[in-house]
Amino acid sequence: MKKTIRRIIPAMLVLVALTTLSFMAKDGVILRLKPQQGKTYTITTKANMMMNMEVQGQMMSMSQSQEARQTFTAKETNDTQTVFETQIEAMKLSMSQMGMKFEYDSEHPENTSPMLAGQTKEIEARLKKPVTVTYDALGKFVGDSTEFALGSAVIELPDQELTVGSKWNSTTSQSVSDVEIKVDMEYTVTAISKKSVDVSFAGNVNSKEVTGTYNGTASLNPVTGMVMTSTMKSNISLTLSEQGLSNTVTIVGNTTIEVK
Repeated sequence: MKKTIRRIIPAMLVLVALTTLSFMAKDGVILRLKPQQGKTYTITTKANMMMNMEVQGQMMSMSQSQEARQTFTAKETNDTQTVFETQIEAMKLSMSQMGMKFEYDSEHPENTSPMLAGQTKEIEARLKKPVTVTYDALGKFVGDSTEFALGSAVIELPDQELTVGSKWNSTTSQSVSDVEIKVDMEYTVTAISKKSVDVSFAGNVNSKEVTGTYNGTASLNPVTGMVMTSTMKSNISLTLSEQGLSNTVTIVGNTTIEVK
């Protein structure tokens, strides 16, 4: 069982990344990243998923729910770029397998299930560690490492004016737990109002260790250019290698994101 949990943690981190994979006026609008300088925003991510893993020829299933809270503040912002300071504030997990339940809450680590003790160090190493990330005016990450990118709140925006029916594409790459992730996205504008730009989106994950699809909807703030809310369905297959053996994990899940 401990080996199974140890294999689940990297898969979970990959899903967080995928989930943590960072829209207008009535007639049309040009979106630019313009957060309020000095304001601290909070991203709340909630996900429910079913994980199926093949271990030594046997299939094992585990249901899991998770909640993550991340804050970010625009330290510097101008017409060409924005510098954010961000950190993961808290993470909560609940796993069920073969009638057993395992729980972890970073805000109450004393209640961590014994089976998870020692297996959540990679998560804890990321908590409350402020880092600086920079984006240009079109929401494109500026830098080398995207590990702490704000993919839940900041997406790549198109250069042109958008109207209902407009489409645009973006490609992002990220490395999480030594797993390389590449995602191709297509966005379609479904509605425009003074309060939000609504879009539908579809994505394909096609990397060496990770493949899959996801689709959903999102509402963007026409003033800041940032995501306000998002819902997503995902179907991901992940190959993990340990001691020369490869294990395939399939993850089917639903994720909601709120940025305030």
